[in-house]
Amino acid sequence: MNVKDLMELVVKTADDKRAENIAVLDMEGISLVADYFVICHGNSEKQVQAISKELKDVALENNIQLRRMEGYDHARWVLIDLGNVVVHVFHRDDRSYYNLEKLWGDANSVDVDAILAPQENM
Repeated sequence: MNVKDLMELVVKTADDKRAENIAVLDMEGISLVADYFVICHGNSEKQVQAISKELKDVALENNIQLRRMEGYDHARWVLIDLGNVVVHVFHRDDRSYYNLEKLWGDANSVDVDAILAPQENM
């Protein structure tokens, strides 16, 4: 699976678990850490954990190496490192405080709506 396909899988999986305000930053050429940051939030600790657990399960089902997952127990900011895609699942109350979109303001945004749009039959 290439990195773009992985990023799209992450976005769709987060959306399936009702993650809010999904944003994708194209980090290529800006950060050595990853090619994409996927940022989203849940409205409660339980929802943050549900989103994070589903992302972990989908990664394992697709033989994607889960390098690290941190913050799951507190469910305020869960970081999931999938190599070239790093996922940040915030609690709604903490997302604006850390404001990663502003911190990495030099990164281009990816059109999440285009990823989530239903594909028409050709």
